[in-house]
Amino acid sequence: MNPLLDFTGLPRYSDIQPEHVTPAVDALLAENRALIDRLAADAGTPTWDSFAAPLEDANERLSRAWGQVSHLHSVMDSPELREAYNANLPKITQYYADLGQNEALYTRFKALAAAPDFGAQPAARRKVIENEVRDFRLGGAELPATQKARFKAIQEELAALTTKFEENLLDATNDFALYVDDGGDLAGLPEDALQAAKEAAEKDGKAGWKFTLRMPSYLPVMQYGDNRGLRESLYRAYVTRASEFGNPDWDNTPLMGQILRLRREAARMLGFANYGEESLATKMAESPAQVLDFLHQLAAKAKPYAQRDLEELQAFAGSELGMDALEAWDIAYASEKLRLARYAFSDQEVKQYFPEDVVLPGMFKLVETLYGLVIEPADAPVWHQDVRFFSLRDRQGQAVGQFYVDLYARESKRGGAWMDDAITRRKKGETIQLPVAYLNCNFSAPVGNKPALFTHDEVITLFHEFGHGLHHLLTRVEELGVSGINGVEWDAVELPSQFMENFCWEWDVVKHMSRHVDTGAELPKALFDKMLAAKNFQSGMQTVRQLEFALFDMLLHTEFDPDGDRTPLQLLDEVRQEVAVVIPPAYNRFPNNFSHIFAGGYGAGYYSYKWAEVLSADAYSLFEENGVLNPETGHRFWSEILGQGGSRNALESFVAFRGREPAIDALLRHSGMD
Repeated sequence: MNPLLDFTGLPRYSDIQPEHVTPAVDALLAENRALIDRLAADAGTPTWDSFAAPLEDANERLSRAWGQVSHLHSVMDSPELREAYNANLPKITQYYADLGQNEALYTRFKALAAAPDFGAQPAARRKVIENEVRDFRLGGAELPATQKARFKAIQEELAALTTKFEENLLDATNDFALYVDDGGDLAGLPEDALQAAKEAAEKDGKAGWKFTLRMPSYLPVMQYGDNRGLRESLYRAYVTRASEFGNPDWDNTPLMGQILRLRREAARMLGFANYGEESLATKMAESPAQVLDFLHQLAAKAKPYAQRDLEELQAFAGSELGMDALEAWDIAYASEKLRLARYAFSDQEVKQYFPEDVVLPGMFKLVETLYGLVIEPADAPVWHQDVRFFSLRDRQGQAVGQFYVDLYARESKRGGAWMDDAITRRKKGETIQLPVAYLNCNFSAPVGNKPALFTHDEVITLFHEFGHGLHHLLTRVEELGVSGINGVEWDAVELPSQFMENFCWEWDVVKHMSRHVDTGAELPKALFDKMLAAKNFQSGMQTVRQLEFALFDMLLHTEFDPDGDRTPLQLLDEVRQEVAVVIPPAYNRFPNNFSHIFAGGYGAGYYSYKWAEVLSADAYSLFEENGVLNPETGHRFWSEILGQGGSRNALESFVAFRGREPAIDALLRHSGMD
């Protein structure tokens, strides 16, 4: 049996091959289209059981099968898999475009919404129906027949372009390698980074050390490497990926213009002034103007702090490091030196206290304390030998969910960190289908006989992604369309993830997930106090950097004309003049590798990181008031936020938890800008 067509349990990753993709996709699409034809032709009055449920079941099977292919494309890319993925992506896109434009299905969902018994339906089911009606309109169901073909063609072209954008970035990243023969050029680099670089060179049959543009290799050089020329070389390669400075086949410049034009055209066809308006139709924020006002206000508060951060760094670099001018490739290096001088600790020192085999159990202990859960290792077919699998159950032994953890960077894996859903909780007959999640990061793999070591920032990243995972795993909703992260407004979906980050700054949590990799000693409280004192080190610079990206994204999708004289890079330069304090060199091509907005679903939505940070900081403030490890507050957060999924509006869930609407005060306080 084709493993992609087996929905009886967990994905069969040890069996899936590229040649399985096309037969599975073709079979599922044929089944689904036959079902849709029957449902559309049914002249009877639609009910949930006769109409919505069969359609939902069919689409879930397709989503689960294609989700496994997409996941492998992200974490175990190969020429054969990429070919199969790209051959079938247009079919998948066309199917969903056809589905979104199907007037007969749209009419039947509207009939469900208008039925006399609609108000008596469970709230979650009502929300699913309301979302379906909205999404059919956004899918072009109300377009004239003459426009539907064009709208569908746009969706197909956008799917291909965004995939190509991500593939270009991955290929450009993997193509670069810098071999260093003279160890003297590597002064300042930590021992584990040197060891990893030496092993990478040996793997290629070369002497010396190999450095790449993947984060575990790139970042230590930028942060610790004394050789300024080496830092500049790597920096230039990193910020010009997928641009005109490299292989023309991987240049994302033309793709950006094409993506922006198509998004604008589709939005206007639906009656929106721009793609920004269309994007916000499914989000908490009411208009691009509201988002821009929020970002500008936050920038006005943050920029003085950012300017102060930069001036302190420049003064230190000049007096202590002998740098007349602080360049972009000096920022991380000088910042690490200043932090060491000011707080008497370095990231590398802290890293020795966060081995993976202590961090993961410590994070699990927090979740067990807050929510009364038990997390244990479990068995499952996996896509790579480094992947681990865990089960989640309550104190009564009742199964809650399961999740995969894939922590290390590799050539076949796209960059960044993300959570995705493998299976979603729902009621199926008399049973409950349990949720399954993927947690993916790009940390350094173990070197030698030691476990992987995490910087504190990487620990925060891990907590962030696990927060997303808990949002998916701890849902109590049984309707697929609003279960877990489904149906949650995009600008609220970061609330649980950013909320989890706060616990990385609590001693009662950190002391249980720290142990020196060599001595076994617990993280000294004095060192933790230094980390806490340095928590908001350069928070002003970090905040305006995020605001720079968010403003660029929203302006790009609202006010920018892709057919005009300005380029996206010129727009970004204008944004930088307003909010940034660090201006990169002219050759920097950040837009070309901004995959969040061109390939990752954050188009006209990057602001959501800051928007949700207001929610998460304010939510966490209730824990601060009641005790950060208070199980009662934890269960309330589970019940009103995590458990609700998308079954009600995010603002309603927040108010139910916090007792009032969100305020920005906690975010400013947590960032040291109150």
